[in-house]
Amino acid sequence: MAPLTSSRFHVAGELRVPGDKSISHRALIFGALAEGPSRVRDILPSADVHSTAGVLRALGVDIPALGPSIEFTGVGPQGLRAPDRDLDCGNSGTSARLLAGVVAGSGLTGRFVGDLSLSGRPMGRVKRPLEAMGATIEVSEKGGLPMVVRGGTLQQIEWENANSSAQVKSCVLLAALCSGVEATVREPTRSRDHTERLLAAHGVEVWVNEGAVLLFGGQKLTPLDLQVPGDPSSAAFFAALAALAPQGELLLRDVCVNEARTGFLAALAEMGATIDMRDKVLRSGEWVANLHVSAGAGLRGVTIPAEAIPTLIDELPLLACIAAYAEGETRVTGAEELRVKESDRISAVVNNLKSLGADADELPDGFIVRGTNPRLRGSVVTHGDHRLAMAFGVLGTIPGNEIAVDDRVCVAVSYPEFWADLARVTA
Repeated sequence: MAPLTSSRFHVAGELRVPGDKSISHRALIFGALAEGPSRVRDILPSADVHSTAGVLRALGVDIPALGPSIEFTGVGPQGLRAPDRDLDCGNSGTSARLLAGVVAGSGLTGRFVGDLSLSGRPMGRVKRPLEAMGATIEVSEKGGLPMVVRGGTLQQIEWENANSSAQVKSCVLLAALCSGVEATVREPTRSRDHTERLLAAHGVEVWVNEGAVLLFGGQKLTPLDLQVPGDPSSAAFFAALAALAPQGELLLRDVCVNEARTGFLAALAEMGATIDMRDKVLRSGEWVANLHVSAGAGLRGVTIPAEAIPTLIDELPLLACIAAYAEGETRVTGAEELRVKESDRISAVVNNLKSLGADADELPDGFIVRGTNPRLRGSVVTHGDHRLAMAFGVLGTIPGNEIAVDDRVCVAVSYPEFWADLARVTA
């Protein structure tokens, strides 16, 4: 299949994508749990991170308005106060699951609520380990929010994290940190490790190998002085755009290249894109680099093995979209976790691709997309899912495609300036 060709399809320039969402959540939480003043620069001012800030304020932490540089004083686990209102997490599963651990470990009681999408996402995965530690957790009849967390003096735990979920792992580690007890979390495949890295960079001893994380009891966080690197999940949309374009190169500055987050870049390189990682440095426990991305001779289909799924779970809808322009077949399996994200991302991405004119099939735990270099026309139903909106937004830049995204505003969950940045590099 011939690569895309059009003199009008040219991608060029440079971007510093917004701060990493996962690290931004943790920067606020860890700063609140440290005793003393913390400073955080380049935090992501998205709807999800605002949710974490709002919950921390309800717990008695004076978090300022989010901006390019913020300073606030942490109160430590014992300085948190019982909330006098519901803890509203909006659309943010990270806020609900990580802060459930904080509330439980600090001996408080809190009622977590969220929007319709978040309320349907499973909370049993944090209920079980927190109850094993001694907390009392009540969830809705469907296993989601509202969720009432009643903490206390927790006991140490060894937990088997069957889903390889960074949110569950972080919930347990934060509950143990706040309660002063030891915790071990084991996983079949290592999940994202931002929590472990940030803990270690701020005075907390953790022992890590491929199968387990051990946090020792009786430790305290030191205050943060942190610059949040660019979010690799946000950078992925522009890396994909540069890989699709027949002309031009895109420079993505200051991107987090933690190896647990670079699976999409590896897949894109395997598909034929040219990706050059330069100026790599270690900052607050995280590797950061500048990425130079351009197209190769045309993309080809890939097979993503199950063990790689945790490293690109958020980018799989985007992978499905660009696979329509890759020669051959792209197959993803072992990704059933996609069904309990902001939407059922397997069903949503496949149905949208098919309705637009691409060749795609749904699998129980993934999808198959056959590259046909299609001309896509029609409307995309996002189900309010920011990653679907942005993935199909990338396809909408291809000359000849006519794609209407039903909810463009939902990108504010993770990347408020996405549409403006997309227009800037394709102008």
